[in-house]
Amino acid sequence: MLPFNPGGHSAYQNHVLNLFLEYYPNPDSLPVSTWTIIDHFWHLDLSQVDEQMKCKYSIFGPKPRLPSCMLRSMLVSLEFKVISYTDWAAQLKINPLYAILSGFTPGDTPGVGTFYDFINRLWDSDSDNLSDHERLPKAKVKKPSKKGVKADSIEKVTVEELLESLELNPPTTEQPYKSLFEIFKLNFLDKSVENGLINPESIALSGDGTPVVTANRERSRSTCGCREKGITDCHCPRFYSQPDCDIGWDSSRNCFYSGYDLYMLTASDSDSDLPIFPLLNCASMHDSHGFLRNWFTMKAFLPDYNISKILLDSAHDAMPIYKYFKRNSIIPFIDLNEKRGINLKYKNDFEIGKDGIPVCLQGLKMKHDGVEVKRNRSKFRCPLADRKNGCTCPNPCSDSKYGRTVHLQNKDNPRLINIPPRDSDEWKNEYSNRTSSERCNKREKIDYKYEDGNHRSTRNWYCRLYCIMMCQHLDAWDSLYESELKLLLNKAA
Repeated sequence: MLPFNPGGHSAYQNHVLNLFLEYYPNPDSLPVSTWTIIDHFWHLDLSQVDEQMKCKYSIFGPKPRLPSCMLRSMLVSLEFKVISYTDWAAQLKINPLYAILSGFTPGDTPGVGTFYDFINRLWDSDSDNLSDHERLPKAKVKKPSKKGVKADSIEKVTVEELLESLELNPPTTEQPYKSLFEIFKLNFLDKSVENGLINPESIALSGDGTPVVTANRERSRSTCGCREKGITDCHCPRFYSQPDCDIGWDSSRNCFYSGYDLYMLTASDSDSDLPIFPLLNCASMHDSHGFLRNWFTMKAFLPDYNISKILLDSAHDAMPIYKYFKRNSIIPFIDLNEKRGINLKYKNDFEIGKDGIPVCLQGLKMKHDGVEVKRNRSKFRCPLADRKNGCTCPNPCSDSKYGRTVHLQNKDNPRLINIPPRDSDEWKNEYSNRTSSERCNKREKIDYKYEDGNHRSTRNWYCRLYCIMMCQHLDAWDSLYESELKLLLNKAA
């Protein structure tokens, strides 16, 4: 039977109001922190989810639980920090508050099997993972020589080759997590846009990858008989219990781990560090490759979003990425990676330093003197000269009182010659927003305990991730709401 919700969000609010009066006649008995969560869900309209998921149900069979109530219940469990669906199904039977907030009647709540059946409906694939369980062993990531440094890439293709491939054959929206994203976009992302928290017409994005530990070790077993034949160095395919995971290096914890690399694109110009688009890659994938895969997938799902600025760390410092952004009129704010070379002779005369600033013949950093936007170049002048006193350098390189002037053309080297220049206040102020990605990842992994999920399939990890992202947007709407429900309850009491 198809889900049917004729009353919409008003029916949910009436349901909550009536049961609250029955089970909690004194509203002040609940703590303030609990009332904050209650107010969030009192205003959260998920009635469109019932229509979105109608195609996932059969016209035959018993009446199902409303998809809006099932999804709301999953979000309530995250807000109250209940990790396991088994524990949550038990809590729904014990605690009437959880049942009422979810949209259920106390004593008539779904079991754990109903939750996993609902997760299957959210996932647009018959397989629980993105790849087959049987695959060849992957190359091992090497431990970096210095502490706190990210591991070198083990990818078989370069950034330039991957970029060209994705430009020619971009990803489509036909992904297993398509329904999840559509629910997230329609009910949360678009609502944040309506509330003025995100401006899709000109948005600044920050990107970063973060380790997601799913197991203590990589679990696999052989599918051949090489060991019985005495062959110890076997390269035959193996059966992996988590085929989308492998071994990566966690530079923050300074250890190897088994799991995913979560690459998240965040709205860096939003006050609440709101997530825009996630992608789970294997743990060994380098951030530069993870970013490109996420970027082109995001463009497929959000074609109307106009990205004006992109903020990335030094792991993304690659010339093909700069050239791509230049072609698409996107301003890159990317930190330089010293391993890839930072000193450059410019026009056989001056040397460009590690921060993209020219160094004069005396070894002094030149003084920034503005940007010529129409010519797409930055202007630098002698640090020891001014119009009044002339040049105080013992060996001046120019007869002019103004001193030697150097113009850096962005087209000559878009990687080192950045506009705005890296020494400018504009660049520093904008790049400081890159930490929005780290704060967003912290919210997901620490506040919402993402790594505590203890799942064994990519399907479950994606479902939990999107539910956490929904909660992040829901929390950002906190200041927009007043405790309307509490006022109604007090009047009714």
